[in-house]
Amino acid sequence: MVKASILYGKPLVDKVLNEVAEGVKALNEKNISPLLMTVEVGDDPASKVYHQSQRRTAELVGINYESVQLSGATSQQRLMNILRGLNRDPYIHGMILHVPLPAHIDARVVQWGMESKKDVEGVTPHNLGRLFLGVPGLIPCTAQAIVAMIKSTGVDLRGKEVTIVGQSDIVGKPTAIMLLKEEATVTVCHYATTERGHLEKHIRGAEILVVAAGQPELIKGDWIREGAIVIDAGINAIEDKIVGDVEFDGALEKASFITPVPGGVGALTVAYLMKNTIDAVRWQIEED
Repeated sequence: MVKASILYGKPLVDKVLNEVAEGVKALNEKNISPLLMTVEVGDDPASKVYHQSQRRTAELVGINYESVQLSGATSQQRLMNILRGLNRDPYIHGMILHVPLPAHIDARVVQWGMESKKDVEGVTPHNLGRLFLGVPGLIPCTAQAIVAMIKSTGVDLRGKEVTIVGQSDIVGKPTAIMLLKEEATVTVCHYATTERGHLEKHIRGAEILVVAAGQPELIKGDWIREGAIVIDAGINAIEDKIVGDVEFDGALEKASFITPVPGGVGALTVAYLMKNTIDAVRWQIEED
């Protein structure tokens, strides 16, 4: 039995960031200095880690990075007023609203108030609708990272049995749409699949497995189909270590390719965030 090849994110990260750096250089020559603005409400530890990774990567490729830090007591109305101001500011090219938000704020309502041409996470109805219709737009970064990782194996996606575990608006659903565009056969599993006891069955049939459920080691290694490609987009803190949604050691014995956690999808997600920022600038220039 041959162990799986581990799909590290770094080779793809380097490729994407090199392209971004070239894009920044070209914009600088037009006297345009890309600026990415993040808004944080409260003090979520996981959000802080993501924020630090974004800042480091932005500095690496030459994108200006600024933050607005608000207290957890900030009202929804005040937050929306701040976002409207950022929408109107011509010097701000990309916007991120870090989640989770405090319980008294409706994240969906607030996110949908962002200008779609600055929505570098691809969470507004306008951008998600463009993805659904196959029109170019700003696509959710984790979904882009997942599909890129799959394609890096050289697999022919046409007709392949793909199982996605997780149906979030910014990972599971957009990933499914992107893979359908590649003519894969896509099954999306969620909590009700588990409630009915059918999750294992769908996992065992998957030639390509994508997991983004946010539950540590939910997928057992011995469920994995022999030779499957496994993309684990879960990030979970268990005591002093970070683990994914898949039992890595067990899956390593069955899969042909598998992403590690950390070191797989996460870093590539941030790289696509930078790419989306450059794409957003270009979109805004075209619209002017």
